[in-house]
Amino acid sequence: QVQLVESGGGSAQSGGSLILSCVATSRTFSMHVIEWHRQTPAERRELVARWSDDGTTFYADSVKGRYTIIRDGPANTVYLRMNRLKPEDPAVYYCRSQDYSNPPKDYWGQGTQVAVSS
Repeated sequence: QVQLVESGGGSAQSGGSLILSCVATSRTFSMHVIEWHRQTPAERRELVARWSDDGTTFYADSVKGRYTIIRDGPANTVYLRMNRLKPEDPAVYYCRSQDYSNPPKDYWGQGTQVAVSS
């Protein structure tokens, strides 16, 4: 059973940076599509960034220009680099991927907390 394991959450000052990582426990899992979502207690889970091996990327307007998905294929790891953090960025961040099944099966990380202090 493939698992996605996240790390890198924590606290940063407003305007600072954090890098989240998401590792697939199986080296045969391709991570051909990867998404980062975030959720606060008051809000629905929000898609903030998406990368696909067809070359497409997506960033929510709220993070565009500040967040970047970086994929390390040999390490089966995907990172979310978060720069210029804002007070509205704190949330639990989740990575998500899919396999090649039909229909595709979703895999979610356990979530990692991000806090921003002013």
